Amino acid sequence: MEHIYFSKQKKKLILLDQRYLPLKEDWFECADTKAVVYALKEMVVRGAPAIGVTAAYGCVLAAMEVGDVHDWKKALENKTEEIARARPTAANLAWAVKAMTNAIKDKYFGSSQELADFLLEQALEMHAEDIRINKVMGRFGADLLDDGDTVMTHCNAGALATGGYGTALGVVRAAVEQGKGIRVIANETRPFLQGARLTAYELSRDKIEVVVACDNACAHLMKKGLVNKVIVGADRIAANGDVANKIGTYGVALAAARHGIPFYVAAPFSTFDLGVSSGELIPIENRTADEVRFINRVSIMPEGVEVYNFAFDITPAELITGIITEKGILSRPFERSIVKPDKP
Repeated sequence: MEHIYFSKQKKKLILLDQRYLPLKEDWFECADTKAVVYALKEMVVRGAPAIGVTAAYGCVLAAMEVGDVHDWKKALENKTEEIARARPTAANLAWAVKAMTNAIKDKYFGSSQELADFLLEQALEMHAEDIRINKVMGRFGADLLDDGDTVMTHCNAGALATGGYGTALGVVRAAVEQGKGIRVIANETRPFLQGARLTAYELSRDKIEVVVACDNACAHLMKKGLVNKVIVGADRIAANGDVANKIGTYGVALAAARHGIPFYVAAPFSTFDLGVSSGELIPIENRTADEVRFINRVSIMPEGVEVYNFAFDITPAELITGIITEKGILSRPFERSIVKPDKP
């Protein structure tokens, strides 16, 4: 699913606008860094790896913007820092910007166009590498699934949340490609409904059986024996294995532990933040109350009532059975396996 691409002809970053899916496939064009920051903040594009890929292409636009100004390095730094600050929780955002800016250190460029061309090559490589990594993770994770399994997932960790293929849904796709019959329960994931809108959209397009469930039905479905495994994505993973993911993930993990259901996280190493010792230190984004107050611009609450709209929560490492990465499946104690994964 090509939902992020850079048009050399238009000199624009083109994004499939996820705010309107599945009702409409509309495209959002970014001609400058201001538009990229808007796209990130307003959830035109979301999902940690996809945010990282978008940020990389945003650095290309930043290079085009600085032109041939005398102090282009400072101007570029200001613009890339603005991109890196667009959202606080996903580790891939700052990681991608840092990777792009590190790539041009100690290099000479004859013009801003030469700089932009070089950064575009870097962004394209990062995008392709993200897809490759997702497929590798998918193959590792597919070995954890049995023919006939029903997998519960929370939020959208598929192609739309990455450069392509997906993390949690990449595991499902890989298992299906192996010939296994896999059924998915997609939690609706209030308030942005990434599960109901995006996960169901992706899987139905791929002819993979999917059922949408209300968020507050998770424990009930597990108690009834309708869930075999849980696989979710991640926005940031601390050095001890604590995981920041879409709000509600913690509750799903608690219910899975109570019912003896394996709970897996699928994420590339770019999502790990080894500079953060535990999940308590991960910043949690608090988004606008209007996302809760309105559905399709229709008010569903009395005026004046306050809202909690934390976008993420922290799932403690002790609730996680394993973390599926491009280097293999990490197991507890994560402090050790994260630093020295079993596979190269």
